[in-house]
Amino acid sequence: MQPYIPRIPLAVTSHMAGIDWLMIVAYFAILTCVAWWVVRKNKDTAADYFLAGRNLGWWVIGASIFASNIGSEHIVGLAGSGAKDGVALAHYELHAWCLLVLAWVFVPFYMRSQVFTMPEFLERRFSVGSRYVLSIVSIITFILSKIAVGIFAGGIVFGTLLPELQITIGSIVIDSFWIGSIAVIVLTGLYTVIGGMRAVAYNDAVQVVVLIGGSAVLTFYGLHKLGGWAELRQICGPEMFNLWKPLVPVGQIATWSPIKEFNASGDIVKQAWYFNNNFPWLGMAICAPVIGLWYWCTDQYIVQRALGAPNQKVAREGSIFAAFLKLFPVYLFIIPGLICYALVKQNAIPEMTAAFQEKGSQGAFPMMVQYLLPAGLRGIVVAGLLSALMGSLAGVFNACSTLFTVDIYEKFRPTASQSELVRVGRLATGVMVVIALVWIPVVKGASGLYSYLQSVQGYLAPPIFVVFFLGVFWKRLNKQGCFWAMVIGFIVGIFRMAVDTPITLGLFKEYPEGSMLWIVNNINFQYFSILITIISAIVMVVVSYMTDEPNQQQIQGLTFATASAADKAETRASWNWLDVLGSVVIMAFIIGAYIYFSG
Repeated sequence: MQPYIPRIPLAVTSHMAGIDWLMIVAYFAILTCVAWWVVRKNKDTAADYFLAGRNLGWWVIGASIFASNIGSEHIVGLAGSGAKDGVALAHYELHAWCLLVLAWVFVPFYMRSQVFTMPEFLERRFSVGSRYVLSIVSIITFILSKIAVGIFAGGIVFGTLLPELQITIGSIVIDSFWIGSIAVIVLTGLYTVIGGMRAVAYNDAVQVVVLIGGSAVLTFYGLHKLGGWAELRQICGPEMFNLWKPLVPVGQIATWSPIKEFNASGDIVKQAWYFNNNFPWLGMAICAPVIGLWYWCTDQYIVQRALGAPNQKVAREGSIFAAFLKLFPVYLFIIPGLICYALVKQNAIPEMTAAFQEKGSQGAFPMMVQYLLPAGLRGIVVAGLLSALMGSLAGVFNACSTLFTVDIYEKFRPTASQSELVRVGRLATGVMVVIALVWIPVVKGASGLYSYLQSVQGYLAPPIFVVFFLGVFWKRLNKQGCFWAMVIGFIVGIFRMAVDTPITLGLFKEYPEGSMLWIVNNINFQYFSILITIISAIVMVVVSYMTDEPNQQQIQGLTFATASAADKAETRASWNWLDVLGSVVIMAFIIGAYIYFSG
């Protein structure tokens, strides 16, 4: 008997021409050359593998921070949210000011301490117990949000651009979504495992140029097809261009009074006190900055790039450059989503309208690429899109392996050699990818890719935000307060996730109305995130003042109040008027965007 060979139909959408595939191959050949060049420079040490030898330039740091951030959840999820909900989530993208907080507030502490990880910094400020708690929760957060979402977004891209690609094994048909998800993992894993942080950072720098240029061209083509910016605003209406107006599900009225849901006859069929509209303005005003400051200033995934700088000056300049680049996503990803919505509403491209009706808003960005761009240019943008998906995953793979190896494995094996630490970091990446694959059905069941990501972060980020910010600004807070603030805050957040997951998976429609689980499930995730923040802050302050003061020698240089004159002089010497001017210009652009999208 001959061995069974899986049937792999290669008939794909006709919108991908031969020149497109040529551009994709050429682009990835360039990335391969960059990765090969990087591997030749690598040394088999932990500092080189996890932090690129602390020798990254400011432009590489800034580009890598930006590229890692705008991976899967932004290109696919943010455009999908724009097509579905308008500019509401631009709040998160206008958080470039949080990177300025990293540059001016936290960089001096991080660079002086010369730590590998954020949990390691927390250990120096508080205790070993705090380090373990943050390491474990950070890894869980990466798996449930960034890794799973990145894999899922890769599947969305393949499912939209190559819908007919499938593998048939017996009676099992593996569609393009799963083929794409697995392909993204394999390709990303290769250069991450081999090249480490240096390969991630330099490939990020290459893809930023392609992504910004390609997305700008896509926006131009979309506006040209639609008839201009004024036409876009008219079709979408004022609500989709308003940052502060709550976006409420059809059939509901959201005010400060209870939400009311009506039937076709106009009768009230449900009335509840909770605020389960999508993006309430109060949640955006309080919760969004908490998540933003956690993400940009204390998350290993982002801060690891700044830790790869040789000194404060380079780390600060890289962070400011990343803040400048962060101004682009509103116009490069949300606006194309709005354009896609407008084109579908006008039925300007019947094929795209049909695809949108079939696949929904999640595929807005790849649909725009598929149906608007000419051959050749489309291939370059698709290559940049796939590269960004891989870049986002590569960054989180490296961050996960760093956390596990440095904060957990090395603690239990302090005599481990440098090569052993690198090997363990590579193995840790593979294990985390497998776990993330299992979690994809939960992501797939969520109402929106970007909304899912923000809700998970909203449940797990508040305790981390509290202990870092209060820890740096309030020297009286001690290790007991930090430890219990994180433990209790994480328990509350994971409880909410456990309540939401059965509903997300579709195991049942909802909990019995009026029950405690029903109330918890229906409180808007942003309001619940604010609740976790308040609980964590109260616990940290109360427990700290019920126990002994921290050891002053231990926290020397790790808070503003304990920074020495020499520390302050070193920080002052690391910046100049250009850094200040760049920060002022970035803030002016942010304020201008808020004014424009608030009326």
